Amino acid sequence: MDRKDSAAEEITVLVPSGMLGAGVTEAHVRYGIARGAHAIALDSGSTDSGPSYLGRAVSKMNRESIRRDLEILMAEANAAGIPLLVGSCGTSGADAGVDWTRDIAIEVARELTITPKIACLYSEQSAADLVLRASQGQIDALPPLGPITDEVLNSCAHIVALMGPEPYVKALQGGANIILGGRTTDTAVLAAVPLMKGAGIAAAWHAAKIAECGGQCTENPRRGGVLMKVGKTAFTIEPLDQANQCTPKSVSAHMLYETADPNLLTEPGGMLDVSAAVYSAQTERITRVTGASWNPMPYTMKLEGARGGPFQAIMLIGIEDPEVLAHLDEFHDRMRSALIDRIKSSFGKEASDFDVSLRIYGWNGVSGRSVPLGSAPPREVGVLFVVTAPTQDLADRMAKACNPWFFHFPLRSGIELPSYAFPFTPAEIARGRVYEFVLNHVVHTTDGHELVRTRWTDLSRRE
Repeated sequence: MDRKDSAAEEITVLVPSGMLGAGVTEAHVRYGIARGAHAIALDSGSTDSGPSYLGRAVSKMNRESIRRDLEILMAEANAAGIPLLVGSCGTSGADAGVDWTRDIAIEVARELTITPKIACLYSEQSAADLVLRASQGQIDALPPLGPITDEVLNSCAHIVALMGPEPYVKALQGGANIILGGRTTDTAVLAAVPLMKGAGIAAAWHAAKIAECGGQCTENPRRGGVLMKVGKTAFTIEPLDQANQCTPKSVSAHMLYETADPNLLTEPGGMLDVSAAVYSAQTERITRVTGASWNPMPYTMKLEGARGGPFQAIMLIGIEDPEVLAHLDEFHDRMRSALIDRIKSSFGKEASDFDVSLRIYGWNGVSGRSVPLGSAPPREVGVLFVVTAPTQDLADRMAKACNPWFFHFPLRSGIELPSYAFPFTPAEIARGRVYEFVLNHVVHTTDGHELVRTRWTDLSRRE
């Protein structure tokens, strides 16, 4: 790296966005570099959107958005001579997601005529290895799950272990210009450079937690990312957009985000304690934070695993009929019962394992909870039909069998058949396989490198 500094200086990390592909602004990146950024670091993954992305090992983000962000970040990082670190590539951090991101980065590098040294960090785990580790007592459950079983591990389509900062530090020490990481804790990818350069451990982890989602810790989260400057005992957070603000309120509030305890955050190798943290305004735009502590713990890596289950087909209607709207609970129960009977009578033995659900949006489709008695009828509702079956073909056929009942089911027998509004034809839509998370466990390791594999791509050596 071109920038020279001592451990006594603040270590500055540019966090351009909360997620690669969500959009970065060239002017913001240049501002952060001009303010002394030693590295650009950001996350590229999440479990927020459910287990399907891990189960299928595909990205939630589209290729074009990832490519656009990399074009800006790789060009500016190369011009400044600073590294670019990306964690949890491909949403789930599975090996395929790392390779997919690497291929895009290589394409961008060739277009920019630059020759970075790329380190890919892989944290996908084999079920066989974890079965062995479990037999040796190396895997512990996190609430609410119980002890792991061989059956659960072997049922997973993909399993990843959330890595800490150590593999990133080692790759940087090996001369990496770009690091593309598999599944990583959101904070580890941001804390890596400050920790490597001698910043305070607690300050580095705390700053990384605050900055993990980019502009989410600012007053206007849609206006770009942030710059974190980490010293020995304190750090500052500054928005990259000069019209934005990081206030003590917006910064401290981020400790409430995705944490079971707003004062404690468990990471590989330790726990961050911010119960004594002090947030103060350094300027109108910048907040300074002190007071965090770091408590070392035995090294563990959290496991995430997803397995495939049955398949689903869906249909959608809209209803404005005032009589139906005045009796939605009754309508729901009668229609669902009729649809189940329709499938049972049509499919015989094939209907031994299926489920039908109706989700009434505008009534209780989001929560699924009973609506209080006396609630005013809505103006209109959307009714989502979901059938779940062992195969996609069977789910599709069951949806087709239910089509006339779903679109023309009367509130009560003996009245003229209605015709509800349907937005699509064909009405039935194959939703694909259903995946579920089945692991909420940690695996004990000797250090942060044990379960991580590194592969290098040095474009300067390619013809």
